[in-house]
Amino acid sequence: MRDDLPLATTHEVRDRCLCLHLQRAARAMGRRFDEALKPVGLTNGQYSLLVSLNRPAPPRIGDVAALLAMDRTTLTANLKPLERRGLLTILPDTKDKRSRRLTLTEAGRDLLVEAVPIWRATHDDVDRLLGGRNEEALRGDLLALTFPE
Repeated sequence: MRDDLPLATTHEVRDRCLCLHLQRAARAMGRRFDEALKPVGLTNGQYSLLVSLNRPAPPRIGDVAALLAMDRTTLTANLKPLERRGLLTILPDTKDKRSRRLTLTEAGRDLLVEAVPIWRATHDDVDRLLGGRNEEALRGDLLALTFPE
C-alpha cells in the first residue's frame, strides 16, 4: 500500500459513496425485476420502456429518452428488439418528418396486461423488504438526483 492512498480511503468510499450505493442497489433491483419479468420475456428496462408508451398520444423518441434518463442513441438501440417482436412501432411524426413517434401495438398492450401484475407483486415484495421506511422520500430523493433543477 502507498502512504498517499491508505486503506482508510477505500473504507471511506465503501461507506460514504452514494454513487457506489446507488449502482449496487440499481443492479440488485434490476436483477430482481429481470427475474420476475422473465416469464413474459421482458427485462425491467424493456418493461419500463413499454409502460412509458402507454399514453393517449404517441410520444416522440426524445420525450421518452428524457423520461427514462437515457440518451437517444441508447434508447433507439433498446427499441429495435421490441419493434422486431411487434410490441411497438416507430413512425415519422406527421408534423415534423425529422422526428419519430413511438406507438405501443396491441401485442405490446397485451404483454403489458400480462406483465403489470408481475411488476406489482415484485414491487410489493420490495416495499415489504424496505419495511415501511419512507418510500416516498426515497423516490423524491432519487428524482432529485435524476432530474436536478
